[in-house]
Amino acid sequence: MKVVIKMMHADAGHGWLAVKTKELVELGIADKISEYSFYKGKTTYLEEDCDAGLYINAQTAAGVQVITKSGKQWETCPVRFFKRVEQVVVPQADIEEAFASPRSVDQATLDREFA
Repeated sequence: MKVVIKMMHADAGHGWLAVKTKELVELGIADKISEYSFYKGKTTYLEEDCDAGLYINAQTAAGVQVITKSGKQWETCPVRFFKRVEQVVVPQADIEEAFASPRSVDQATLDREFA
């Protein structure tokens, strides 16, 4: 069984498990993460009560054992100041399909869609 080690960041009020956001997409749970989790860069900090358990259960189902290590105990954990995860409105199946068959898009189309 494969083993991964993940860091738990915490303060007196709460804790967050640090995982790469890409893992959430690969496990098919990115659209199930609550707004009580946070992200910064390529890392998502999963709130300890539900989202961390969801991640651990998904990894276990995939044959991966997750070991958590406690990081520094903060008075106020910096994770609280990161951006909150917003509910994903794109279904996981659509995300997978988009990555499976990328289409060629010209710059004018990108400018229009992201204006």
